[in-house]
Amino acid sequence: MLLAIDIGNTSISLGIFKENTLIKKLNLNYQKNMPVEYFTEVFKTILKDKDITECAISSVVDEITGTVSKSIEKLFNIKPFIINFNTNFGGMKISSKHPEKIGMDRISNAYAVKELYASKPAIVVDIGTATTFDIINKKGNFIGGIIIPGLNTQLKSLYDNTSKLPKIDLCDIKTVTKTINTDTRKAILSGVVKGHAHAIEGLLEDCKKELKGNPVVIATGGNAELVSKYAKENLFDEVNSNLTLEGLYYINELNK
Repeated sequence: MLLAIDIGNTSISLGIFKENTLIKKLNLNYQKNMPVEYFTEVFKTILKDKDITECAISSVVDEITGTVSKSIEKLFNIKPFIINFNTNFGGMKISSKHPEKIGMDRISNAYAVKELYASKPAIVVDIGTATTFDIINKKGNFIGGIIIPGLNTQLKSLYDNTSKLPKIDLCDIKTVTKTINTDTRKAILSGVVKGHAHAIEGLLEDCKKELKGNPVVIATGGNAELVSKYAKENLFDEVNSNLTLEGLYYINELNK
């Protein structure tokens, strides 16, 4: 079995693949100062009875990548494959002045699109701590994108930088149905969530004009399902919350 690990800014996504099928997905919150022993014990508990023979890692947090890798190596006696900008991506070119600074989750998204969707060009909207747009041109190459603050980042910024606005959890959005609200909490949620959906709509319009085509648009990330509910109908051709992990699977297969 392959263990695919996507290390994000606030959490770690784990996907267990049996052949080419994702059979289990787990999410783990973490802090950057957690030691190897912590992860070893956690992985030992949540991955018990799993015959892990391979591991592929993408990470946007350098401080924790080695720690997680060492814990997997210690627990399963395998050396994880950590993807980077020098990895073989099967001819998919990465257009960037500084490719080493691009989050490998974004490259995993782009490669997953290459494997799973025949349509080109394509845009992946990854809605997490940051919301990123990963753009694939008609030749199947990654040509850059857009980065904006994610939902929780916006909510945290409002709380941290104002004296009276309350701390809010996204689960409270269930109580919001209107755009205009007299209640402060609902007003914030309306502005952040609906505003985020409309920002994505506008940016997608601009991207489509620059691409001069009709790209397939795929949403992924922890808040993709939520935002899709407040976006205009058919904004996304598909919502695939497993896209990054699937990209890791295919990149690992390519590089065996």
